[in-house]
Order: sequence, then C-alpha cells, then structure tokens
Amino acid sequence: MCIVTLNLQDHPQYKLIVAANRDEFYERPTAQAAFWSDHPSILGGRDLKEMGTWLGITKQGRVALVTNFRDLAAENKDKKSRGGIVNHFLTSNERPVALLKQLKQEKDQYNGFNLIAGTVDDLYHYGNNESNITKITAGTHSVSNGTFQANWPKTTKARTLLQDYVKTHDIINVEDIFNQLNDRELASDDALPNTGVAFELEQKLSSIFIENVPNYGTRVSTVLLVTKDNEVTFAERTYREGQYADEKVFHFTIESMS
Repeated sequence: MCIVTLNLQDHPQYKLIVAANRDEFYERPTAQAAFWSDHPSILGGRDLKEMGTWLGITKQGRVALVTNFRDLAAENKDKKSRGGIVNHFLTSNERPVALLKQLKQEKDQYNGFNLIAGTVDDLYHYGNNESNITKITAGTHSVSNGTFQANWPKTTKARTLLQDYVKTHDIINVEDIFNQLNDRELASDDALPNTGVAFELEQKLSSIFIENVPNYGTRVSTVLLVTKDNEVTFAERTYREGQYADEKVFHFTIESMS
C-alpha cells in the first residue's frame, strides 16, 4: 500500500476514518477483501504470493496497515514480507506497544516499511528507518513511501482533502472518500520529492491514484469508518490497470476490544 490518510478521534460521529490506496505490480496475485477462512476474525484483502496483507481489522477492533518505505538501493529480495507484519499483529493477543517493541528488535529482517497499528481507539506508528514508536495524536495524518507525515505533494494533498472534509461533514459518505482516493492529478515538477527513482517515474508516482506506470499502479482503494458506537464500515474498490473492476462492502459491530 502506498498512501494512507487517517483521521483519529477528531470527528463528532467517527473515532476512526481511514482512506488508503494500495499500489502494486499488476501481476502480483491478490484476493479481494473478505473475512479470512483461516482467521475468521480478520477482515482484509490478501497478497496470495506471501499470504500477508497491507490493511486489516479484526472483529475485536485491532487495526494494522503497512506501506513500503522507498529506498531502492537498500532493497533485498531475501528479506521477510512486510505483509507478514500486519498478519502477526492482527492474529496476536499481545498489547500493541509490546508487539511494536518486539518488531523494533527485528526491524532489519524487513525492507523499509511504515506500520500503523493498534486499536480503533489508539494507534501507533513505527517505521524501521526511525528509532521511535510514536503514539498517533488526534487529528488527520498521512503517510506514503517516505517518513510519517512527510510533506510530499500527494500526502499533503490527501491530508488536506480529508481534513477539510471531516470538518464540514457530520456524516461521512464513502463515495466522497473514494473520490479523494481517485485523484489522479500529478504534482508540479518543482514540488516532486527525490526518492532515488528517475524523474519521469517520480512524476507518475506523485498522484494519489497511480496510473500510466508500466505493469504497476493503484490496484485497491479502501475506506474504513468506525463510529463512536463501534459500528464498522469497510469498503474496498479494486481496479485493473486504472479501471474500476469491483467493490466489496462490509458492516459489523466490534465485539470486544483487544
């Protein structure tokens, strides 16, 4: 997943609002969102190559999601799948901070990542390019393939879109959030970050929704809403080479917080 924007404990009706795009190679096999047969309490999509996930929530209110940290020079294909981090968090009964401290000790087993994990009430961020585990404060936050809250054009724009929206809407419309995730406008050349890829590719990766990159782009958009009464809406749209393909929507009530 390559961009996540979330609003935490800063809306009168919703304790958590998540808007996320997963960008991936088109050939990588992926299952659409569902409650998993081997872990029925977990809802999320699934990477069928490594059997991990990029974003998931449990019936008990645990939440975890991961993005890659772009550092092509340091990538090592022999390291563990980052999706397995999310699996481990969602299947564990350990306290979130304890798991994050454990992950910090194992950080070098993975290529660069940003992890957001916790419960629908309390979330934390840890990236293995950083030294600290950070409790996420109330408000609107975003992360892509750089550091948490880095002011890349796409993360700044996504954060502003969601922040302005939640300030003016008492009821969150899933369609409105999907429209934000479908923003395909490229950043201006002078605003592009330098992440080590060629300039032309950096341009194409600068939009919230990615298209026109050979064999790669936004494949899944996800909207997650959790009300103050613990009512969950999980909506996922899948795309094939930039074109809408399907949509899955789930509703449930969190059973008991873990």
